[in-house]
Amino acid sequence: MYSPLDCLRIAEQNPTRTVVFFAVGFETTAPANAMAVWQAKRRGISNFTVLVSHVLVPPAMTAILASPTNRVQSFLAAGHVCTVMGYQDYEPLSERFRVPIVVTGFEPIDLLEGVYRCVSMLESGRWGVENQYVRAVRREGNSSARRLISEVFEVTDRQWRGIGMIPLSGYQLTPDYAEFDAERRFSVEGLRVAESNLCISGLILQGIRKPHECPAFGTNCTPENPLGATMVSSEGACAAYYHYSRLRQATPVQKRRS
Repeated sequence: MYSPLDCLRIAEQNPTRTVVFFAVGFETTAPANAMAVWQAKRRGISNFTVLVSHVLVPPAMTAILASPTNRVQSFLAAGHVCTVMGYQDYEPLSERFRVPIVVTGFEPIDLLEGVYRCVSMLESGRWGVENQYVRAVRREGNSSARRLISEVFEVTDRQWRGIGMIPLSGYQLTPDYAEFDAERRFSVEGLRVAESNLCISGLILQGIRKPHECPAFGTNCTPENPLGATMVSSEGACAAYYHYSRLRQATPVQKRRS
């Protein structure tokens, strides 16, 4: 589905069948998913349900920074998340843990400037939140999107792949919209899938280990057969290491052949 509203249309066109949409992602995708549920309620499309698996960025950052094994010194805050939510919630984090946080876009120059700003703050002993992505992000975020999210979703504890339970780090439907909750509809609340004991994605997510230090990296675990979250996503650290390390390894061979 390109949009959850496509799924809502399918449900409306097939009233005798139950449609389940997998509502996954960070705060970035929450507004569109909330809109689908909001419309389903107002249009009386009762055969539409959502399996909510949204996770929230600030609580995950807090969990990393509060860990006794933390090695993270600064953060590049994801611009797409901040486009929706703003960056006010990052300010107390920066103050509490005394770390620089820079909101960045996704073009190479955005990332380079974000890294430069972080390093500059670290070298001068400063911390705080800076917004590099000024063309898209405001401190307060998108107020309309935030209102819709708060109406349809409420904060709950969430299990993170590779890390475990992080309190108040996810969304679930509010009681007013509980009728669209696929977990309740099909009585699968609390269902968990066992994770691979070969995977160290939790350590990688926390910046404690590097992808190539995992014994399964590139062998048992590849983008085609991922074992953990950092290889599942094309944006994940393991997927990036897998892709670019293969290019780097191929370069000397190509030079010899030429």
